[in-house]
Amino acid sequence: MFFKLMRILLAIICCLTLLSACSTPSDERVQQAGFITLLGADTLAAEHVVVSDNTIEATVMLRTPSTSLRRYTMNVNEAGGIERLETIVTTFTDGEQPASRSVLVSSDSGYTLTSYEGGEETSRTLAAPVTALPFLDMIHWPFDQVLPRAYSSAQDVYEQPLLSGRRAQTFEIRRLSADSMTIKHPFRGTMGVTVDDVGQIMVLDAGNTTRKLRVRRVESVDVEALAAYFSELDKTGSAFGPLSGRGETLATVNEANIRIDFGTPSKRGRTIFGNIVPWGEVWRTGANRATHFETDQDLTIGDVSVPAGTYTLFTIPESEGGTLIINTQTDQGGTTYNSELDLGRVSMTRTQLDDVVEVFNISIEEEASSHRLQIAWDQSAFSVPVQIN
Repeated sequence: MFFKLMRILLAIICCLTLLSACSTPSDERVQQAGFITLLGADTLAAEHVVVSDNTIEATVMLRTPSTSLRRYTMNVNEAGGIERLETIVTTFTDGEQPASRSVLVSSDSGYTLTSYEGGEETSRTLAAPVTALPFLDMIHWPFDQVLPRAYSSAQDVYEQPLLSGRRAQTFEIRRLSADSMTIKHPFRGTMGVTVDDVGQIMVLDAGNTTRKLRVRRVESVDVEALAAYFSELDKTGSAFGPLSGRGETLATVNEANIRIDFGTPSKRGRTIFGNIVPWGEVWRTGANRATHFETDQDLTIGDVSVPAGTYTLFTIPESEGGTLIINTQTDQGGTTYNSELDLGRVSMTRTQLDDVVEVFNISIEEEASSHRLQIAWDQSAFSVPVQIN
């Protein structure tokens, strides 16, 4: 086992070395490429792509929630879209074994997706134009196929349909300069891309989106070796885990029972406030679904009266404290915020923590005869007083 891990580690060192030695620009499309995706300081994914004639073969290692190996074989039609896409996903939970397989094939009515999993076969029809390419969350080789088309296009905004779930969504691509482009996700935000002289990805920065990823092109990457290494780490309890899970706080303030449901992103070596979470902007206060706050008794939070019920919490962090927003809209995503539905706003106090809080947390802290709602992440804690009416 020791020598096996050493071989794998050498492969990883080789891959990381290539991060600083990206392929040089050329006048022709590179037929092979690799991509390393980081979330903060953690490796999230690795991709190796081979393009030949009208076929694209991609091997991908993805670490969330646990390590999997994904193999994609795509045949491209005359319009540059999907003619056929086969996906095989292998997991390592009970030894290396295929967990699922799917085949997407163009048809007169759009596309037919047939999935094979657990001995079951299911099929459904998807609506998408013939120019559609796949959208694969946290995987970037499809972007590298469409960016050169947008780069050479005379259009100010190049619109590319990407098939996600049951339908295609339109991604807007812009060329800003000779080496700079952007990709706008329909609802997650805009990614900045540094490209070579034909529009291929060199660096993709999703820091202004909800994903916060950074992708860098490399000449080659041993995806299988990385998958083997990280799957061994998974067995030691060091799995990457979900990008952001859900946390729950249950607390009692005098006679009031309080429940807080929130997303739990991790720091992962990043500077959070003033960077990942900008100062002075409305923040979902967690990840994914909006943070929900529920009380069965009337409360006062700061100087705002909060009747018994369910609310969502947003914040505007500032270096000196910022603002907690109590909103009456519920059951929505964290990027859906309507200020017209605010119940009230409260000034927060910011405290610098001695220790790093790796995983975002919201708690009710008891201090003598008082209580405070506390939001803690990285080395910052934001808090407001809470009391029963």
